[in-house]
Amino acid sequence: MGEALIEIKNLSLSYEEKNSTFEALKDINLTINRGEFICIVGSSGCGKSTLLSVLAGLQNATSGSVKINGKEIDGPGTDRAVVFQNYSLFPWMTALRNVAFAVYETSKKSKKISKREALEIAKKYLHNVELDGFENKLPGELSGGMQQRVAIARAMACDPDILLMDEPFGALDAKIRENLQKLLLHLWRIDEKKKTVVFVTHDLNEAELLADRIVFMVPKRIYAVIDDTLPRPRNYPYIQESKEYKELYQKLVKYFYNETRLVVDGEGGNI
Repeated sequence: MGEALIEIKNLSLSYEEKNSTFEALKDINLTINRGEFICIVGSSGCGKSTLLSVLAGLQNATSGSVKINGKEIDGPGTDRAVVFQNYSLFPWMTALRNVAFAVYETSKKSKKISKREALEIAKKYLHNVELDGFENKLPGELSGGMQQRVAIARAMACDPDILLMDEPFGALDAKIRENLQKLLLHLWRIDEKKKTVVFVTHDLNEAELLADRIVFMVPKRIYAVIDDTLPRPRNYPYIQESKEYKELYQKLVKYFYNETRLVVDGEGGNI
């Protein structure tokens, strides 16, 4: 067992809609250890992104608690960075300025660094995501895959403890997606202070390739937490030919196709 970093206990979230109440999350319990790579999977609308939004401090739970390092979260914090599917880059800033601006602004809340230092950090992380030569390009001059590389560089450059990723590769074609998966795993492995990653995806292959543990959600709640014990590094596509990979994939597929029954049957658990 590792050191617990994120502790989610009895978390529920409801919305008021006209004359009714919509329950988005119900009794979520999950502990995530420092340095873990967690993938959250489940069908559309099951609450994956809502849970990530709560972890980011962008939404408040109706009841229950989320603690990081033993402290209840109270809104966004510099200990967390979020990467969205839509990149969220400033269109009027170059790739370099997008990353440097985030680094500089984040540093104001801890030890402030100079704008020159922020630019140097930004250059380093753009190099890490293989964007040498594209530093002075505006987002509109970059491909979707390149824009997402900038978004990843921006998140990593701010040096958070926790990286929250909401289907970051969902809008990209298969080849670019594969390349960014490999890049993300490489950056995660080589980081001196290995980030804790919570990664939302609807792609089972992506979850198997990336995760230490896979959290399978059905509407409102967690049904099961599954250990992904495939050896690292996971060389795609060869890893998909292994017996272990196929067995885990079939288990996840079975969950998807039996989701209605799972909701009726009740709680799952660790598998």
